[in-house]
Amino acid sequence: MEKDYYVHPSSYIDEDVEIGEGTKIWYFSHVQSGARIGRYCNLGQNVNVANRVRIGDHVKIQNNVSVYEGVELEDYVFCGPSCVFTNDLTPKCLNPKGPAGYLKTLVKYGASIGANATIVCGHTIGKHAMIAAGAVVTKNVKDHALMAGVPAKRIAWVCQCGGIMRGELNCPECGRRYVETEAGLAEKD
Repeated sequence: MEKDYYVHPSSYIDEDVEIGEGTKIWYFSHVQSGARIGRYCNLGQNVNVANRVRIGDHVKIQNNVSVYEGVELEDYVFCGPSCVFTNDLTPKCLNPKGPAGYLKTLVKYGASIGANATIVCGHTIGKHAMIAAGAVVTKNVKDHALMAGVPAKRIAWVCQCGGIMRGELNCPECGRRYVETEAGLAEKD
């Protein structure tokens, strides 16, 4: 049966894996059993997708990223080079907890995570949020928040197009207008 996705010959795909149409998996990557990868994704060099991970459509994962069990990436998520996900707040080699001890991490639609950022498990990154390179996320992130620093704090708001809004909630790049809500920002009609 002909595949409708591409896997480089240096990569490993375990049994019981679903890979969507048009997805490309590049050099030295590994997709583990039970993982589900959506359509038109691009996984760079040395990407590890752990057991039972869920990845939506049109997701881009740059080089040297491990998406550990307990992490879910919705559609159009961007993971920059060498960003880090965790799945256990108190990992121990001597007394491992295993999957029952993993905390869920959810990265919502259209969110972007910068190079070398760390996402501590048990948190949600909101829709269209942007995590700056090197930031360490230690709490939930609101929709459209631009987070930077260690620990990460909101320094501005970001439009779905990527435009940064520091004062008024009107995007200087595309003109979209927003209103602040409990969940973060919502686009005005």
